Amino acid sequence: MNLIAFMGAIELGLIYGLIALAVFLSFRILDFPDLTIDGSFPLGAAVCATMIVSGFNPLLATVIAFFAGGMAGLVTAFLNLRFKILNLLASILTMIALYSINLRIMGRPNVAIITEETILTPFEGQGLPGYYLKPIIAAVIVFVVALIVARFLNSDYGLAMRSTGANQKMARAQGIDTNKTTYIGMALSNALVGLAGALFAQMNGFADITIGTGTIVIGLAALIAGEAIFSTRGMLMAVLACIFGSIVYRIAIGLALNADSIGLEPSDLNLVTALLVTIALILPGAKNPLKKLMKRGN
Repeated sequence: MNLIAFMGAIELGLIYGLIALAVFLSFRILDFPDLTIDGSFPLGAAVCATMIVSGFNPLLATVIAFFAGGMAGLVTAFLNLRFKILNLLASILTMIALYSINLRIMGRPNVAIITEETILTPFEGQGLPGYYLKPIIAAVIVFVVALIVARFLNSDYGLAMRSTGANQKMARAQGIDTNKTTYIGMALSNALVGLAGALFAQMNGFADITIGTGTIVIGLAALIAGEAIFSTRGMLMAVLACIFGSIVYRIAIGLALNADSIGLEPSDLNLVTALLVTIALILPGAKNPLKKLMKRGN
């Protein structure tokens, strides 16, 4: 792997770190299996790219993409809480609907913004190559967001949200409005995914209807890697483990895809990801959040 490919892997790892953090919020904190992510990721990219092409400020487009992702999460939570639709099925319904919505937003399967102004534009032309600039900006945004999320989860309301995921009956007995915390948690989770989609579109120069395929599996793989490799004592370390786990995962994938002796192609990415997640789940004694979630559900 050359330097440009390595920095590209770090860039993608940081962006997908937001998705790993979203999976952490939904699966670990709320105990809510959420597949909306596969739709809210391209939603963030579609909203951001369409607004930029239409002449809006890139920063405003990024903020709107953040809130658009949050709205998708609210829809999933609403279907589950208001109509008692199974959480997994509710998220699948939202994800399916978002495919058509994303097409409506873009008006076509993909939108190119490679010649448009983005949040990177003010920093370009400063003598720093793009393969350094993108990871630096992504790192600043992602780690600021991670610190804010960690601070929120350690606040009184964050503790109430964690209680909701751990034991809803006990949380209600303590006077916690579990429906409200679920709404906010799902909105925050998918808002982070929408932000990731906006960053992806601006750093890669396009938004495409297919970029969300397999996003949830990538997020799970990054989360499992982070939990397995890094210490998760304390909420801040657990949040940062999501980010670092995503970076390690993307570097490992990059090394695998660039190893000629293995014979893998870029099109094998989702297959490799699925195999890694499967291995993590079936290894005896392996510690990962999915096993804990599954045990808690039995």
